[in-house]
Amino acid sequence: MCGRFVMFTTGEKLLGEIGALPGVQETHAPDGTPPERYNIAPTQQVGLVLYDGPVARFTPARWALLPHWKKDDSGPPLFNARAETVREKPSFRDAFQTQRGVMPLDGYYEWHVGENGKKQPYFVSLEGGEMLWAAALFSTGLDQLSCTMITTAAEVPMDWLHHRLPRFLEPSEVRQWCEGDADEAGELLTSAPTSLRERMRWQEADSAVGNVRNDHAGLMDAAESRLL
Repeated sequence: MCGRFVMFTTGEKLLGEIGALPGVQETHAPDGTPPERYNIAPTQQVGLVLYDGPVARFTPARWALLPHWKKDDSGPPLFNARAETVREKPSFRDAFQTQRGVMPLDGYYEWHVGENGKKQPYFVSLEGGEMLWAAALFSTGLDQLSCTMITTAAEVPMDWLHHRLPRFLEPSEVRQWCEGDADEAGELLTSAPTSLRERMRWQEADSAVGNVRNDHAGLMDAAESRLL
């Protein structure tokens, strides 16, 4: 699963990354771009990229899906959606048909449970500082834009860390996910490509990331935090 992530790419650099996605000719961000964040948690505002033909729109959204039939925001937050059941589960099946986007992020946190039962957070990112694009669904239930991140079973080399992994897309897959029909999007309900998984890197993160009130760059590297 993915319950915390990092987004420090912002401003013109972020819009440039979005504009470089295949098929994008224009990039709009009517609400601007967010400030740097290092500990984003479910129900907080995140950035969502939506396709409209050659136009990619970057917009804020609540990270925890509110299906159109929800009467209130009670219940567990729907911040992850399992790829194996997303086409059938009532919470996600309508959004999967036509409401798909991508969540850009610079990395995410995952907790590994050791043999002694101790939980150690890790920060995961792509080598070279490449942007990660997570397959997402969105909805406008309760008159607000909300989204959830697709996850799949983890495969090597990431399966040691956790049994689930966000469905990160290669840039070449983003348009198929966002603009394809349900069958075309369904072809991507598999583990992230080997070429992408093999570029993933991880390092021990500061345990302070467990407290959502902590939000600073030092959280990404436990070794660096110990020197502060």
